[in-house]
Amino acid sequence: MSLLSLTVLGSGTSVGVPSIGCDCAVCTSNDPRDNRLRPSVWVRYENRDIVIDTTPDFRYQALRVRIPKLDAILLTHGHADHVLGLDDVRPFNFRQSGTIPVYGSAATLEIVRRIFQYVFSDDKKESSCPKLTTHTLDGSPFDLFGREVTPILLYHGSMPVYGFRFGKLAYLTDHNHIPEESMALLGGLDTLFLDALRYKPHATHSTVAQSLKIVEALQPRITYFTHICHDLGHQRAESLLPANVRLAYDGLTVTVDA
Repeated sequence: MSLLSLTVLGSGTSVGVPSIGCDCAVCTSNDPRDNRLRPSVWVRYENRDIVIDTTPDFRYQALRVRIPKLDAILLTHGHADHVLGLDDVRPFNFRQSGTIPVYGSAATLEIVRRIFQYVFSDDKKESSCPKLTTHTLDGSPFDLFGREVTPILLYHGSMPVYGFRFGKLAYLTDHNHIPEESMALLGGLDTLFLDALRYKPHATHSTVAQSLKIVEALQPRITYFTHICHDLGHQRAESLLPANVRLAYDGLTVTVDA
């Protein structure tokens, strides 16, 4: 049996929870599940360690769950809360004595090269910087260490972004629309992660009600909502969901038969 595990490094929104300066019930909650770092996950299979997105919290996230090494980085899109921790992969370069492949769309990689110009320039380096190789995704499935990974096109407002499917597990964050052709790629899932920012409508994120409709259409065995803002307290919000839909939380680990 070949197993794949996914650990949630961060289940929060772009500003995290607690939100700076907020004294709402969720931001002051004693429930550790209400403490949400920026959205990212760690995927493991066959002694490979892969992260989806490198958030501004990446250093702390990697230390907290003790990521031992880093074999690849998948990027959903180029927004700050998903890429600004990329420089913090340097210790993995030191330990592994090699480059780390980074996968993303052409638009995402263009943003990354602009933000981290010093990493990709040909200028002589006077100090350490990440050693990365970029791989452009065009939406086609690709091989990642012997496992087929399928990019799933989503829309984050008007911005195209990618989710990723690994066998019977799919991770879809930062979206408010899933095209029909992408829905067709999401049948037969055991475990699904979906953006569900809050109850109120949002211009670029799915709401709880919208994501429940996606669950009804796809019928995965279990779904976890993620990219959650401080409108949703974990205990109460989860109590209102169907039994096969849960809220993700930082540190959650799920395992599927790949």
